[in-house]
Formats: sequence, structure tokens, C-alpha cells
Amino acid sequence: MKVVYKITYPNGKIYIGKDLTDSINYFGSASSGLIAQDFTREQRRDFTIRKEILFESEDTTEINRKEIEL
Repeated sequence: MKVVYKITYPNGKIYIGKDLTDSINYFGSASSGLIAQDFTREQRRDFTIRKEILFESEDTTEINRKEIEL
């Protein structure tokens, strides 16, 4: 199953992405440089991110459209 997901960071920033493999341990391709700018060294020691599945489909074209829409 292919999915469109939403990652929510502790600072409220949101990332919408897609995973064509539906891997449980995939949390997007975040830029480590941007993450470093958003969190202090202390904040990076312990934080939780949330992954929500927003849409599921077997059709890659449908997943691509939904990712853009969201």
C-alpha cells in the first residue's frame, strides 16, 4: 500500500510527504540542516515527532496527486 503522510514536529512545523513502500520506519527525508536550525542542542536530545497516515492507495498516480493537494 502506498501512503501520503503528515509529520508533525514539536515546534508545530508540518511536513507532508509520500511513501511508496509503506515502511513503518520511514519518516521522510528531512534536511538535517533545517532540523538543526529549528531546535537547540538541548531540544534535540529528547523530542517526539508524530507520523499520521492521511491517505492510502495502490495507485501511484493517485498518491502523487494527493500529496500535491495536501
